[in-house]
Amino acid sequence: MNYKLEICANSVASCIEAQKGGAYRVELCAAIPEGGTTPSYGDMVVARELLDIKLNVIIRPRGGDFLYSALEHKIMRRDIEMARQLGVDGVVIGCLTAEGEVDMKRNRELIDAAGEMSVTFHRAFDMCHDPFDSLEKIISLGCSRILTSGQQQQAEQGIPLLKELVKQAGDRIVIMPGSGINRHNIGVIAKETGAREFHLSARKPVESGMIYRNPHIKMGGAAVMIEEYAQQVTHAELVRNTLDALD
Repeated sequence: MNYKLEICANSVASCIEAQKGGAYRVELCAAIPEGGTTPSYGDMVVARELLDIKLNVIIRPRGGDFLYSALEHKIMRRDIEMARQLGVDGVVIGCLTAEGEVDMKRNRELIDAAGEMSVTFHRAFDMCHDPFDSLEKIISLGCSRILTSGQQQQAEQGIPLLKELVKQAGDRIVIMPGSGINRHNIGVIAKETGAREFHLSARKPVESGMIYRNPHIKMGGAAVMIEEYAQQVTHAELVRNTLDALD
């Protein structure tokens, strides 16, 4: 089977490791603990300079829900224009209405801004009221793929819906399972759903080089828990092991 791995990369370092490990594509994000937000200009530039594989970037101005204001929508359009100018291969978007429907008008405007770039509809799909109706709407918009966990916390739990989505989508759009996928469960998810593209992080903690560590202060605050003195970085070996598990 011709399987493809997309690595959710939280840094340019993770992008490089993903490439070394044999990934087909990366999705570059900032603020992973918040579900991913638009990466910086510098991240996009350097990633594009160093990567030979496909580079997608998430376009998301903040964490939280996917109901965006007019101001946030304007920001997303500008970010897409910047990504396009930098030679990014694709953008990852998703706008919903207050009723949990796919926002056809706002998504269309973002897709128009993307031009020739591929467009992935991200896990905003998992917050949609009706996944089957939403699938048809996203297909009509012309998106290349949908990233989804099958409307469950993790893709392994969402296998029943993922299987139905793959069947309904046919060859009209790619259904790409993501969330909690690793080398231990990817084989089962592939077999049960029929999916051919998968989204995962393949990260390990890398200890900080800091010697002095102030125990009284946390930069992340209490709302979003982060490890102050370790970075989560994609490892090439984990990517390769996951590909081997598919084979």
